[in-house]
Amino acid sequence: MKILFISLGCDKNLADSETMLGLLASRGYQIVDTEENADVIIVNTCCFIHDAMEESIETILQMAEYKKSGSLKALIVTGCMAERYREEITKEIPEVDAVLGTASYGHILDALDGALAGQSYLKMEPLDTLPLVNTHRMVTTGGYYAYLKIAEGCDKHCTYCIIPKLRGNFRSVPMEHLLWEAKQLADDGVKEIILVAQETTLYGKDLYGEKKLPELLRRLCKISGIRWIRILYCYPEEITEELIQTIKEEPKICHYLDLPIQHASDDVLKRMGRRTSKEELIHIISRIREEIPDITLRTTLITGFPGESKEQHEELMDFVDEMAFDRLGVFTYSAEDGTPAAQMPDQVEESVKEARRAELMELQQEIAFDQAEQMIGREVLVMIEGKVADENAYVGRTYKDAPNVDGLIFVNTDTELLSGDFAKVRVTGACEYDLIGELM
Repeated sequence: MKILFISLGCDKNLADSETMLGLLASRGYQIVDTEENADVIIVNTCCFIHDAMEESIETILQMAEYKKSGSLKALIVTGCMAERYREEITKEIPEVDAVLGTASYGHILDALDGALAGQSYLKMEPLDTLPLVNTHRMVTTGGYYAYLKIAEGCDKHCTYCIIPKLRGNFRSVPMEHLLWEAKQLADDGVKEIILVAQETTLYGKDLYGEKKLPELLRRLCKISGIRWIRILYCYPEEITEELIQTIKEEPKICHYLDLPIQHASDDVLKRMGRRTSKEELIHIISRIREEIPDITLRTTLITGFPGESKEQHEELMDFVDEMAFDRLGVFTYSAEDGTPAAQMPDQVEESVKEARRAELMELQQEIAFDQAEQMIGREVLVMIEGKVADENAYVGRTYKDAPNVDGLIFVNTDTELLSGDFAKVRVTGACEYDLIGELM
């Protein structure tokens, strides 16, 4: 039986996909990479914003064509869009044989059995269910880094966000399960573990009565084979002094934090339902940089939120200029059905959203260029990800670069390196590095 698995959306969705792939592989199914060869196609969907939902719909419809031609035995839809639009999918796309919600991906083998038997299969576990699947994950990221999803759901209920309705309330994965999974990944050759969740910094509060991310990090650092640990999705208001000191003291933890702040105007932040003010953001960022001077800070912003004035946009521009984030992404506001923000007055025109986004990204490019110039002459450690064809150069990432969201760098050397190697390099240009030492 040949199965094509298509994973859309975020890295948290990818972690679910890799768990499902592990279950399928344990049954002996062959995973293929083209739809033409597939007996079964599984699409793990996203619908966080409008563009993601459109991509999910288009992908499902494209795969459904193979069902019509008779070459495809089963089409299965899972993930966020399946959770949100289960009825619409089953009614309007009859080629879909099985639908699994966000808390039901552990039932993928049952769904496949039902679909192949010609039965319609629909499984929607309660949203507060926490799937804990004991299987050997099939890592799809290339083998040397992997995402470790430490929690599911979110309690924040920001006014623009649909996630709590798709993923439920915040639920931490028990620490022993995470350590078992991380050990398994390390045994498979993974050298960088990237912690993800809707919010990583609140980890453990629901299970243990207090935040346990620092303890989890310290225990992960003891796993042999893991060289880097990276933390994404850290809500600023949940960052504690203990967390800062843990990052500072543990050599395996990358001096890198992803802080999704979304805006800097107090009025906009309040209407977004965020828990921080501009003054508090400045204090948190300053404290992190004071304790960890070489920290790389990434953030994401939303432009064109309902009611955002020109003055508030300029305030955000000034804030970005002052804070000089190392990495920054900007999204235009997407009105999602079922969220309070979608019903707010003074919705901003798309052209204005896009113009404001462009202004922020242009400013960030200037900041990034200045920071790249300041790096010249420094020595850093790089994880090698591959060789440049027909050149004496390799591509890699420093601690400052998370996969897929940040950039790659180029290492010039005649020395043969392998993917997954760590190399000590000297910065010679904006993205140019020379090898000065190799660490296997």
